Amino acid sequence: MRIDTEKCIACRECIDFCPMNSIAEKDGVVAIDQDECVECGVCLHVGVCPTDAIFRPEEVNRYPRALRAEFSDPGVWHPSTKQGGRGTEEMKTNDVTGRFRRGEFGMALEFGRPGTGARMTDLEKVLQVLVTMEVELETNNAVFAFLEEPLTGKVKAEFRNEKVLSAILEFKIREDQLEQVVRQLQPVLADLDTVVSWGLATRFAKDGTLPVRSRLEALGVPARPNAKINMGMGRPIVEL
Repeated sequence: MRIDTEKCIACRECIDFCPMNSIAEKDGVVAIDQDECVECGVCLHVGVCPTDAIFRPEEVNRYPRALRAEFSDPGVWHPSTKQGGRGTEEMKTNDVTGRFRRGEFGMALEFGRPGTGARMTDLEKVLQVLVTMEVELETNNAVFAFLEEPLTGKVKAEFRNEKVLSAILEFKIREDQLEQVVRQLQPVLADLDTVVSWGLATRFAKDGTLPVRSRLEALGVPARPNAKINMGMGRPIVEL
């Protein structure tokens, strides 16, 4: 996003709406830090500028800059997935798609929110660990359009320093891999300069319990109470 300095009257109305705090005033001039801006478009969409000085430049529609808007503005679709926003199929569809069966766990790592954003290099550090383990990465995910081939976990050079509001990595593991995966990812995640939310998808045991909770607690990863619980009301399209 940009601010037309000839139209801007330095009213500062847009500053508080930027989730990245990338809009600031200096010497009577309001400007957007282009390195920190994730092209979410919030400053434009809220319509607070009285002179319409905020605009989306043409370069935002071209790569590598276009990556920012695709992961940050839900109104911009990913060409690779035909979805908007973070561009990944939600794990909560499991009940009808059977993505995670008994004996498997689904995991999701969401980088960047709330209000911190993330660089593609943050995802790269984690991906390079994941590809060394026997995990099944979700390829129907917009992140994969920007990775080097063959898959080594590296982001293509021209996209490595791009910043986004949020991005998600999804993968599937066997139940017996839980301790190994958690132990290997913990130090990498702790070293990142961003927020990472770690989600786990599992099926309830036949007696209604969730045995994975005690295993996570033993690893020092207590499960938080803000879980999404599916009631199985959908019509399964696969044999579970």
